[in-house]
Amino acid sequence: MAITAAMVKELRESTGAGMMDAKKALEETSGDMEAAVDWLRTKGLAKAAKKSGRVAAEGLVAVAVKDGKGVAVEVNSETDFVGKNEEFQSMVRGIAETALGTASVEELAAAPLNGKPVSEVLTDAIAKIGENMTLRRMVTVEGDTVVSYVHNAAAPNMGKIGVLVALKGDAAKAAELGKQIAMHIAATSPASLSEADLDPALVEREKSVLTEQARESGKPDSVIEKMIVGRMAKFFEEVTLLGQKFVINPDVTVAQAAKDAGVEVTGYARVAVGEGIEKKEEDFAAEVAKTLKGA
Repeated sequence: MAITAAMVKELRESTGAGMMDAKKALEETSGDMEAAVDWLRTKGLAKAAKKSGRVAAEGLVAVAVKDGKGVAVEVNSETDFVGKNEEFQSMVRGIAETALGTASVEELAAAPLNGKPVSEVLTDAIAKIGENMTLRRMVTVEGDTVVSYVHNAAAPNMGKIGVLVALKGDAAKAAELGKQIAMHIAATSPASLSEADLDPALVEREKSVLTEQARESGKPDSVIEKMIVGRMAKFFEEVTLLGQKFVINPDVTVAQAAKDAGVEVTGYARVAVGEGIEKKEEDFAAEVAKTLKGA
């Protein structure tokens, strides 16, 4: 029986197996769909589909830098334990290095890694390691000099928080200060590079809150306006990277530290594992019951 692309697609969707694995399963079973599913299950390649509904909020962020381009890639797993698995780490490292040649996470998923698309490499890892995993996001930073830093490193260039900083100016000075600024970003998690880059909705929301607070003081409108200007200036200092007090030397701002070193910070990215993912909280009894039901 001829194996069609539609059959391979159907089997992949029902089992989560890789394209070549699905094709081989159909060939081995003469196109019998049910038998092909069983064949994949005996090989441990149909596990992925059953696990796709579980929340993957742990994992690793890996960074890679080359020729003025830096990438941070987040690959999630269900448990922190998998993040310590050397095979998982090797895969994540490979994905980050592959990301340097792509422009989006969708392009990365289709890019070749060890002879297979990254998406299939991930599916194979799910079947082998036994946990749901997702290639969640990829962030790119470009500049004259790009410096990377990983906080809570589990292995070289990967850990719980990955930071990229782009600078222009003397390369040696940019590299030295860039590392310190990257550590600062990991610690403070600024909302934007500068006031101009802040989300207008965030600014408006903060201004609205501060206005209401000021009005409760009962002071005249002219005084309230000045109060808001002062409080907004403080807000910008707290949430923008360039406006923040430099953790390494709180006597100066990050912008001043860069100026003193003769360099300019042009961009940054901070990626933390599981950021924004809603984790399901289940009690132990419920978890055991769910496992016994084969969920």
